[in-house]
Amino acid sequence: MTEVLKLYRDHLVHEKGCSHHTVRNYLRELKDLEAFLKERGLTLEKAPLWDLRAYLLHCQKKGLAPTSLARKVASIRGFYAFLRAKEILGKNPARLLRTPKKGRPLPRTLAISEAQRLMEEGSPNSRDRAILELLYATGLRVSELVGLDIEDIDLARGHIRVRGKGKKERVVLMGSKALEALKEYLKERSLYLKQPCKALFVTPRGRISDSTVRRLIKKAALRSGLDKPITPHTLRHSFATHLLERGADLRAVQELLGHANLSTTQIYTHLTLGRLKEVYSKAHPRARRKES
Repeated sequence: MTEVLKLYRDHLVHEKGCSHHTVRNYLRELKDLEAFLKERGLTLEKAPLWDLRAYLLHCQKKGLAPTSLARKVASIRGFYAFLRAKEILGKNPARLLRTPKKGRPLPRTLAISEAQRLMEEGSPNSRDRAILELLYATGLRVSELVGLDIEDIDLARGHIRVRGKGKKERVVLMGSKALEALKEYLKERSLYLKQPCKALFVTPRGRISDSTVRRLIKKAALRSGLDKPITPHTLRHSFATHLLERGADLRAVQELLGHANLSTTQIYTHLTLGRLKEVYSKAHPRARRKES
């Protein structure tokens, strides 16, 4: 890794408080740009605006989705704003980069019956069951789940202290099923360990990784007979959607999810409005169409 990328990595970790997952993604985007520029005889510090635009065009021709292109633009802008702020560069070549317009896809969710099947049939052991129950009961991001320590859990109150994006802390609640699953796992937690570790969820090598969680959820879906891709974020989306469908306040859901802006949470109202329309059209006497 070049010196300038190391400086930026340290800035993201120590000054911005970004998670390991976020830092890894930013660096991957910038290393890809670095490789492109190298073929043109340039370095990250010497790249002019037109070469940055050429890189985005190159990515677009490869079929990269607008969402992915927007993420690349954000990564590049952030990196060059940092170089300018530290006076490593005299001017910011990425200042005029345009973010491509993107549609916002609706999140994939499970039906309530599917979520229940996954919870009841998907886990072969107490650890995996506790992970599934906790993700669905709390709406945690996978990075937040794997970052939990034993000391973050308050079993008596059914609370969890979570460090979210930007190291912002919030308290989330556990339902009775998740609490029960967590207590069972904690009785057997030592069986998964080979050495002392403060992490809540562990493997013999130490703290569980987000990739391990993704794999176990994929296997849980297969065991449950659910023929659809399910990720940790599917459970987060399902958590929010099921709360709203059952009358939860949007701002309360925003707080539980750890969203900084209400507009981020509002995407879930599109899903619940679809369900409301379906119920309304079936139930209201003046909404039903006449059968031919």
